[in-house]
Amino acid sequence: MRGLWTAGVTDVMMEHEVWPDGLIGVSAGAAFGCNYKSRQVGRAIRYNMRFAKDSRYSSIRSLLTSGDYFNAQFGYHVVPYEYDIFDTATFEKSPLEFTIVCTDVETGQAVYHTMDHVDYDELEWLRASASMPVVSRVVEVQGHKLLDGGVSDSIPLEYFERQGYQRNVVILTQPLGYQKEHNRLMPLVRMSLRKYPLMVKALDERHIMYNKQLEFVAQAEREGRCLVIRPEEKIAIGHISHDPEQMRRVYEMGRQTGERYIERIKEFYEN
Repeated sequence: MRGLWTAGVTDVMMEHEVWPDGLIGVSAGAAFGCNYKSRQVGRAIRYNMRFAKDSRYSSIRSLLTSGDYFNAQFGYHVVPYEYDIFDTATFEKSPLEFTIVCTDVETGQAVYHTMDHVDYDELEWLRASASMPVVSRVVEVQGHKLLDGGVSDSIPLEYFERQGYQRNVVILTQPLGYQKEHNRLMPLVRMSLRKYPLMVKALDERHIMYNKQLEFVAQAEREGRCLVIRPEEKIAIGHISHDPEQMRRVYEMGRQTGERYIERIKEFYEN
C-alpha cells in the first residue's frame, strides 16, 4: 500500500504532461504504474478506496478460499472491466514502454516483461509482479512460475540503464537513510515455498540485494544520472490496509511531494 504514495507522485506528473519514454514497475509499482501508460489519473487510489473493505477484493476469506489475499479474479479480471474501467485503447496507443518485474520462483531470478497490450495473460503478469510470497499463489503465465518482482530486483535502475534509459526518475517509498533488515518471517517463508529453494534463498538474501541497490541509486544520484524522489519520513501504512482514509492520506502525501518536485522533474528531463 506504500505504492499509493507513488501513485500520488505519478498522478501529479501526468497532470503536468510529463511523459517519459519508458517506465519500469515492481510489485505495486507495476500494478499501479500501468495507469501511467493508460493516462488514468486517480484510478489507483479510486478503486483501492472503493474496495478497501470488500472481501471480494482483499481479505482473509479470499486467502482461505482462493489462496490469494488480494483476489486474483476479482482484482485483476473483474475490477478493470466492470467497476473501474481500464483504458485499454489509450494504453495500447501510448508509445511509453512499460516494463514489469517479476521473480521466477524456480530460479529466484528476475524476469522482465514488456507489456504493450492488454489481455488475460498480460494482466496475469501484472498480478505476478505484485503477488506477495506466503499470501499469494504462484502465478503461472506463458511458461513461467512467478511471484513478487521485489524479491529479485526491488529498484531496477541498473537494469533500465542497461536498456538505454540514461536519465531516470527513481521513486522510492522509504526515506533517506533507510536500510532493509533480514526478513523475520523466514521460517514461514521456508515452509510456504519449500518446493522452491532458490526462491527461498532469494528471500533470505533480499535485504542484502536491496541495500546494494540503494547504494547504486545513491551513486547515480551523485553523478546526476537520476533524480530520486522519496518521502521525508516513513509512510504510515503497511503492505495491507483496509482503511480508505489512511489510503487517501498516503496518496495525498505523495501528491504533495510530487508538487514540490514537479519543476525539478521537468528540468531534469529537459536537460
